[in-house]
Amino acid sequence: MLHIKPIVSTLLRSKSGPLLLLVQIILSVAIVANASFIINERLKLMARESGIVEEQVFDFSIYNFAPGVNYTEQNLRDVQIVRDIPGVISATSTSMTPLSGGGWSSTLSYGPSKDESKSAPNAAMYYGDEQMAETLGVNIIEGRNFYPEEAQSGHPERANKVIVSKAYANAVWPGESAIGKTIYMGGWGMQALEIIGVVEKLQGAWVNDKNLDYAMIINVELGIMPFTKFLVRAEEGAKTELEPKIIAALHQDNKDRVVDGFTTITDHRDRVYQAHELMASVLSMMVVLLLIITSLGLAGMVMFNIERRTKQIGTRRALGARKRDIVSFFLVENYLLVSVGGLIGAVLAVQLGQQLMNLYSLPKLDIIFPIVTVVGLFILTTVAVVFPARKAAKISPAIATRTV
Repeated sequence: MLHIKPIVSTLLRSKSGPLLLLVQIILSVAIVANASFIINERLKLMARESGIVEEQVFDFSIYNFAPGVNYTEQNLRDVQIVRDIPGVISATSTSMTPLSGGGWSSTLSYGPSKDESKSAPNAAMYYGDEQMAETLGVNIIEGRNFYPEEAQSGHPERANKVIVSKAYANAVWPGESAIGKTIYMGGWGMQALEIIGVVEKLQGAWVNDKNLDYAMIINVELGIMPFTKFLVRAEEGAKTELEPKIIAALHQDNKDRVVDGFTTITDHRDRVYQAHELMASVLSMMVVLLLIITSLGLAGMVMFNIERRTKQIGTRRALGARKRDIVSFFLVENYLLVSVGGLIGAVLAVQLGQQLMNLYSLPKLDIIFPIVTVVGLFILTTVAVVFPARKAAKISPAIATRTV
């Protein structure tokens, strides 16, 4: 028998200690459940696949400051210079870098004509030529890549073909093939773009955007500004030695410019997810600290009760209580507290999760997190209580008759 009634009576006779511990358990469940949920969400965000061979791809920037430069012609020469350097697999000028935190997007629409078009979600816009897909390492799963003769140079308004990500195609044309469809880009007067290919996965620059997986590659190699960004896919381990070679080769063609940056996509990923990583780390430390404090509270109450009930324990031992009966007494006493506190804490956790969802647009708290938290507290209780309880079980029955 677990003798629940005498245990409850014992708890009610000294209410302050158990009540404080109960409040601690309630708050621990509510906070730990939600903190664990947020940690899990952040880790899932950080683990998302970009679809890019991140460790092989790096970007750099060129700023031409000499007057009278034909930026379109210079850009074409620069691309070919970089591609000719040993160790470079492919390269292209571009409008943006994946996972960099900044780039291009535009209002978009789709339909049989401009007049009958409907609004479509925005998407990250990678301007580049026929080597863009290879440079990023994305997998074309439907349709085809740009032919070399289809790649345009100069102004974005020359674009007429586009490759979209599978996520974007599914969002705009669910259950249909996007190949051959037309999408209209609002930035240049409802410019019509024919979809010729779909890539399996391609992310944009803004990791906190709900449309991160909506992206497209447009067939224009930009050459209208003094500032140009390049993407390069290098042979494995070649990035470090390529940096000085690229700078030297570009300066040999035109010394009046600045060439710098040279950042891998992996480094961009680490930077843009830094806030998520920091939050996960801080919350993890908070969870550990709360669990340690709770376990110390449980162990402390047991040790206090042992000192306070020494004669009572000795009397029970003298009346035939076994050591395991004493251990069970303290375990059940704390299991009751955890059960009540866990139930109230779980309800509070759900309510707190609802408020976080409304205030910070977080996903709804999965009920499994309060459940796991309560189960974890039961395990923690067992570990925290069993050792001092075993010490109590060793109290000699002679203690019951000691008067001094």
